[in-house]
Amino acid sequence: MSVKLRPKFASESDLIFPILLALSVLLMGGQLAAATPETCEGLAQLALPNAKITMAQPVTSGEFTPPGRSAAIKGIPPFCRVSATLTPSADSDIKIEVWFPLSAWNGKYRGQGNGGFAGSISFDAMAAAVKLGYATAGTDTGHRGNDAAWALGHREKLVDFGWRAIHEMTLTAKTIIQNFYGESPKRSYFSSCSDGGREALIEAQRFPSDYDGIIAGAPANYWSRLLTAAMVMQAMTLNGDAYVPAGKLPAITAAVMNACDALDGVKDGLLTDPRQCSFDPAVLICKGAVSDSCLTELQAQALKAVYGGVPDAGGHLYFPGYSPGSEGSGWNSWITGPMPGRSISFFFGTQFFTNMVYEKADWDHRTFNFAEAAKLAESKTAAALDAIDPNLSAFMKRGGKLIMYHGWNDPAIPPLNTINYFESVRTRLGSRDSESFIRLFMAPGMGHCGGGPGPNAFGQGGSADPDNPEHNIYRALERWVEQGIAPEHLTATKYNDDRNPAQGIKMTRPLCAYPMMAKYKGSGDTNDAANFACAPAGK
Repeated sequence: MSVKLRPKFASESDLIFPILLALSVLLMGGQLAAATPETCEGLAQLALPNAKITMAQPVTSGEFTPPGRSAAIKGIPPFCRVSATLTPSADSDIKIEVWFPLSAWNGKYRGQGNGGFAGSISFDAMAAAVKLGYATAGTDTGHRGNDAAWALGHREKLVDFGWRAIHEMTLTAKTIIQNFYGESPKRSYFSSCSDGGREALIEAQRFPSDYDGIIAGAPANYWSRLLTAAMVMQAMTLNGDAYVPAGKLPAITAAVMNACDALDGVKDGLLTDPRQCSFDPAVLICKGAVSDSCLTELQAQALKAVYGGVPDAGGHLYFPGYSPGSEGSGWNSWITGPMPGRSISFFFGTQFFTNMVYEKADWDHRTFNFAEAAKLAESKTAAALDAIDPNLSAFMKRGGKLIMYHGWNDPAIPPLNTINYFESVRTRLGSRDSESFIRLFMAPGMGHCGGGPGPNAFGQGGSADPDNPEHNIYRALERWVEQGIAPEHLTATKYNDDRNPAQGIKMTRPLCAYPMMAKYKGSGDTNDAANFACAPAGK
């Protein structure tokens, strides 16, 4: 009689261990199979929570024509284009696109933001990212069009626009990228300006794990107060007899420069720190006949209010004003408008209160009451739209880096708003901890996200030396994240023609990490950044 011997185990756990080992091998095999790189077309079958991929196809023609446009973006390397619709709520309809190179991926991801009320995908920015080897994604934030009519009666869409769409885009994009390449991005970056700057700060504040490095340009982060203040300025200082027409703006700028241009040591039509300028519009009050070279008393008062900002009922500053010297950088479009009640800021304000605050399609802006409107705007929209939390400790502790920038000549969003937020972070976390992860660069003479008479190209809108971290804000951020080298200054370029850099360089100027400012050394060409050094403001 033969006897089958049973393996001897010292304990019940010893018996179970081989079974668990076998199961773990099977499970690992399943995970490895799931991690196997997918083809571009195969991504169309990828199942994702609260998302549906509507298209996945390679683009190999070297160019791409964005929907609704006739001109193609050229010079794009072969990439995989994935379109998807995200539905984190029953009323959500968030369109996203995720692009990534079919070869030569640099292992990084770059998220793209929006401007204004969003409503479209930033295809040009996505194309620029793919050309540099990044995987990238963009979104319309859940609606189409450039006004805010979509928000009327749709509070979930307001939440999508406010914070949810960018976050959901980021999570979905990373999942798609991982499924295509078989690995997740090694580093993730986000950069945008204006409303996109607000989106950038939302990400740092609410979702500190989404991105390793973030650039927030001219952020509209105090959204509820920014648009309330726009209504106050329009209603109280820029209508009727107080209206300042475009023909008077050159004389105002000339008077400001006559009073303040030399305060920074160089007469160049730029104010390095407009806060040092104590220009009084009363000096322009007409002594005789009214003309474009002078102001009426009401116009002088209106101008003083634009510089000084909007006070609250207690006389404290509700929202800061605009910088002296910036009058020629878009006031005629953004602040005063080509005629009373026609400014871009007024458009944003009325859209905001009609569709997001009062939620009445027939709301009459002439009934605007500041005290009531301010409270209502905060109670109904601040939680979804404002990005003012100074506690960035979670982002800091995980090693995230944040670079902010703003042009002193910005006619859309007061530069002091950005400084105020930066200072609030320093106050909340302390200067030493803040210096470990956040920098702010103020650009003299630069308008809203670019433009203006000052140096305005430092990577976000071109660069004279795009691979140099001291000339390119993107490279500066990556070097900080990946090598631990913090940017203390950036070199900004002003071209003879902002739209055609081939026409040559007009000037360069260092942008110093705030609160430092660029100071002329006293000799050499004032159009050459090499003849400036960073020094404390006011010295």
